[in-house]
Amino acid sequence: MVIGGTAGAALRSPDDGHQPPATDEGSWLVRYCIFGDVHGNLEALETILADARRQETDRYVCVGDIVGYGANPSDCIDRIQRLTRQVVAGNHDCAVVGRTDIEYFNFFAREAVLWTQQQLTPEQSSYLRGLPLTLELDGMTVVHATVHQPSLFGYIESAMAARQSFDAMTSKLAFVGHSHVPVTFFYEDQGEEIWYSQDNEVPLGDFSKTIVNVGSVGQPRDDNPRAAYAVYDSEQRKVTIRRVEYDVEAARQKIIDAGLPEVLAARLLLGR
Repeated sequence: MVIGGTAGAALRSPDDGHQPPATDEGSWLVRYCIFGDVHGNLEALETILADARRQETDRYVCVGDIVGYGANPSDCIDRIQRLTRQVVAGNHDCAVVGRTDIEYFNFFAREAVLWTQQQLTPEQSSYLRGLPLTLELDGMTVVHATVHQPSLFGYIESAMAARQSFDAMTSKLAFVGHSHVPVTFFYEDQGEEIWYSQDNEVPLGDFSKTIVNVGSVGQPRDDNPRAAYAVYDSEQRKVTIRRVEYDVEAARQKIIDAGLPEVLAARLLLGR
């Protein structure tokens, strides 16, 4: 594992009766599919779920932003709603139902929010309105943006920003999204040091606390157009960032046909 940046710098649902094995202490050993920033990209979503099935994941967790930017917001909501109840709200999910101000969104994001509002049924809007900002699940924290201020939708892109969330964490492990860039931050109590890694294979080791950004399913921004998600193996204490090719051209053409800003289509080809 390459570490840098010290502080100085049919799918199984959780309700189908399936139970993973338990440890002697009674906690479950699970392979989680943890994903987010789908952004209405149905092609990417279906592709990562198929890949997760091949990875024999047991449970599914979504770190938010089901909608925004892409042309299939309704389909993505329905797919995720059938898949899992372990979902937190992202800033775009909140924006389309009036839970956050879109004034700070850029022009293209605002246009997508306004378009998305017209596509959802009352039931889908109610679903987004009811999503929590944070979840505490099986010894881990799930939030879209930051642990310390989840409703403000800031970014964890530096050691300083990571420290604020580490200070707010009551668990040892957190999963986030929002930046659309996979990265893992590690905190060690001794010396109060923070490191980061952009490796795809991340053994969690004995670090005091860890924050994993799982990247983006529907609009990656790390110059890699392949859809990103994480597999967390709680028995091996390891996170794997999966990158999966999907039908980018189909998703791109849908955005254009819907009359959404063409820049939202073009960026899918570039992964930025």
